[in-house]
Amino acid sequence: MFPYDKADWSAVDGPMFMLANTAWPGIFTAIAAVICVWVLVAGNRSEQAQYEKAEK
Repeated sequence: MFPYDKADWSAVDGPMFMLANTAWPGIFTAIAAVICVWVLVAGNRSEQAQYEKAEK
């Protein structure tokens, strides 16, 4: 079994994610949160514009 010969967790001796124990996971989370907020704001503006156009 690639990359280990054994099919169990005893072969894992360190983090599988190379950026573990650094600031990067927090930075990635912050970037994802900003993108989520931006999508929600943009979607709300679009929906409000369509609602106001249909209301006339």
